Amino acid sequence: MTKLMIYGATGYTGRMVAEHATRAGTPVVLGGRSKKPLADLAAKLGVEYRVFALDDDALIDRSLTDVAVIVNAAGPFLRTAKPMMEASIRNGVHYIDTAAELDSYRLAEQLGAEAVAAGVTLLPGGGGSVAMLGSLAGHAVARVKNPRSIRIAMHVAGGMSRGSAITATENISAETLARVDGELVAVANSIQKLDFGQGAVDSFQVTLPDLITIWRATGVSNIETFVHVTGGGFPQGDLSALPDGPTEEERRENRYKAVAEVTDADGVVVRSILDTVNGYSFTAIAVAEAGRRVLNGEARPGFQTPAELFGDGFAETIADTTIIDV
Repeated sequence: MTKLMIYGATGYTGRMVAEHATRAGTPVVLGGRSKKPLADLAAKLGVEYRVFALDDDALIDRSLTDVAVIVNAAGPFLRTAKPMMEASIRNGVHYIDTAAELDSYRLAEQLGAEAVAAGVTLLPGGGGSVAMLGSLAGHAVARVKNPRSIRIAMHVAGGMSRGSAITATENISAETLARVDGELVAVANSIQKLDFGQGAVDSFQVTLPDLITIWRATGVSNIETFVHVTGGGFPQGDLSALPDGPTEEERRENRYKAVAEVTDADGVVVRSILDTVNGYSFTAIAVAEAGRRVLNGEARPGFQTPAELFGDGFAETIADTTIIDV
């Protein structure tokens, strides 16, 4: 078992993950449901491929022969995370995905004990906002002695991929959640001012999986998550008609930022800001790197977060990501 499988490799994010992984010399096998696009990409990258859907456990298991780590880049994850996590546990294969939906992380929590027993790492959100915000939160929390609460927000710039837009639509929840005294509870929607380095801007409170991952990694029991969107916002109309995703030029022009505000027991607030490449670029690079590191032995059984597994500095190893204290 020596290979990294990228499932959903012909999707917008999966294709970029595959390109970064092969460029780094990681032994890769592509996976997905459609033979022709898989065969075309495999020929381009000089790797093998395996065709299988997720409704046949026996076929999934055969397809994971000699695979040590699987990266699931096939959303919506409400359909793919469960069969893939369960297959990973059955076959002793470490699991990483690119999910940004809370339910994937709740599922990893539920399957955590089984993963420990099987010696399998479950790492949902090996890249993307969870890796970004986890590193930022860990950095900011380390600046105070007795952290009591975290407000953390991401500035999302530029357009969305077709897959992200469809996934977001299917995962819309009527509830906005926050972590309050260690529990996930429904809260009233709020718009708060947060400063990403160029003055405070309106940021909308949303339910992000970081409510689970930051809590696990830091132990801080009060967490609120926000987003500030520029560059067109959420697309409207027929989402299936959207392009695959932002072009390389559009990604270069739209960097992401995030801010974490940590309040200590005395009411003192510290603020740290993260600046990085476009979120899609960051996700692809970070997930490929997470896969490489887990394949090389940086694994721990059970549900893990990037910050827990790789340390708070993980995001700063990706592209030209920086964190500054203000």
